[in-house]
Amino acid sequence: MVVLLKVLIIGFMVALVASLGSGLYFLMADQGNKEKRRLVTSLGIRLALASGLILVIIYGVATGQLGHKNPWDAGPEGTVFQQP
Repeated sequence: MVVLLKVLIIGFMVALVASLGSGLYFLMADQGNKEKRRLVTSLGIRLALASGLILVIIYGVATGQLGHKNPWDAGPEGTVFQQP
């Protein structure tokens, strides 16, 4: 399940970069034409993708599937960290 969550996060990030690239292309190709709304649509898609990415990350952290394993962070003060 953790691998699926990480693949989903990477997929969202790739889609965000693709949407950013398409927005740049539409910005250059349309040259301020007010009849074409492709740039605004690209922005809306990018906003939805970013919101989805944030929700997936929040879900992963809340369920404990995503976290950190830093060797220098032993946790809150007063707790004893036991090696597995």
